[in-house]
Amino acid sequence: MTQAVEQTPEQPQQQPPQAASLPPAGDPNFIERFGARFRAFFEHFGHASRMTAGAITSIFRRPLELDSILYQFEALGVRSLSIAAITAVFVGMVMAVQFAFGLQRFGGMEYTGRVVAISFTRELAPTLTAVIVGGRIAAGIAAELGSMNVTEQIDAIRSLGADPLKKLVLPRVVACTMVMPLLCSFALVLGFSGAMLIMNVEFGLPMKFFLQSALSSVNFRDIYSGMFKCPVYGAMIAIIGCHFGLLTRGGTEGVGHATTAAVVTTSIAVLVADFFLTKVSFLLWPAGG
Repeated sequence: MTQAVEQTPEQPQQQPPQAASLPPAGDPNFIERFGARFRAFFEHFGHASRMTAGAITSIFRRPLELDSILYQFEALGVRSLSIAAITAVFVGMVMAVQFAFGLQRFGGMEYTGRVVAISFTRELAPTLTAVIVGGRIAAGIAAELGSMNVTEQIDAIRSLGADPLKKLVLPRVVACTMVMPLLCSFALVLGFSGAMLIMNVEFGLPMKFFLQSALSSVNFRDIYSGMFKCPVYGAMIAIIGCHFGLLTRGGTEGVGHATTAAVVTTSIAVLVADFFLTKVSFLLWPAGG
């Protein structure tokens, strides 16, 4: 005899209470991203300003670090001569050819020397040298100080009672400020020589005529307006390189990021500063005055 199995009605399965769904977090809007970048800019600017002020005040404390300044003068200046020379010569040739073809249409090719001389003296020699050579200098400083930072050598300097700003930052800033006018003068001479040579070879313009026409159009006002930018560029390049070097974190990958940031920031800073320095130069030494 089979026993009847009592079948209980199936109980409806209770669904677990759903948590209140929150709206997905979206990406920060343009204003928030702009505000974050704006704050980051002023944080970098504040760190660089404090670093520069500390380095300047350390000048009055002994020792004077003359050996370090001379070493940095050789490392930052002498080793950058080849880059400055190649850049200046070929830029001078390109500018001469471009101006010659343009002025030839109007029968004024003999004015090429004057145009090249003024443009090189007032603008191309200081600014191009600062952009090209400055990238090399800033990258070297950022990589060197960044490697010292991630390997805790800078902390070791502090633990020994020395000031890293005086031993590391000050010699580089002083040496770069002094060496940049010399590099720009060197680039000016080589760039003009390259332009004079290509005009003689390509267009048959006598070198003596090219030189005389150029010297007759350039005066000390043009030289001052170009050369006074060079120490400013030199100080900016060294400060930017030291700034990113001292902020390096994260091992060798951080050193790479710091080096890249130093090169990009140097190029942008030089071009931005060039506009304001040019305006100042026209106020101090008017072109027609």
